Amino acid sequence: MSLAVGRLIKYNLYSSSNRLALNYKLDKLCGHNLTPSLSLISKRSMADEVGKSQTAAPGGDTIFGKILRKEIPCTFIYEDDKCVAFNDVSPQAPVHFLVIPRKPIDMLASAKEEDSALLGHLLFTANKVAAKVGLADGYRVVINNGKDGAQSVYHLHIHVLGGRQMQWPPG
Repeated sequence: MSLAVGRLIKYNLYSSSNRLALNYKLDKLCGHNLTPSLSLISKRSMADEVGKSQTAAPGGDTIFGKILRKEIPCTFIYEDDKCVAFNDVSPQAPVHFLVIPRKPIDMLASAKEEDSALLGHLLFTANKVAAKVGLADGYRVVINNGKDGAQSVYHLHIHVLGGRQMQWPPG
């Protein structure tokens, strides 16, 4: 594939939510590194999320509740009777999706013993969706918990990030 054709496909045919994943796959295929630097985008978005987490609090309705009730349109990449998965609107990696339970649980620290099967199901679903979207080389799973964990939405959710080499240590 030529460099010009790769750029045309990358920047004109795909929505922003899929663009980073496509960039990664095309760059790998073409042997080029054309993907825009994610570090500047990530730092700005992450700073916004940390700021939001400082004022967020458990209780009340959340954007995820509205998504589950279909008050806010969202394309699910996976759905069953216990959870849904969808692409993050502010991706921090070429592939970044969320897995959320249908049952409203504010945060991991609020989960009860009776939620243990659901928590396992969420992780199993994260793995299943990661395979479906092509993360065969690995991925990172993140759960933000509370203010110091930078949780900005108080509805338990699992971030799955992949499509590039993750750095260590995180945070």
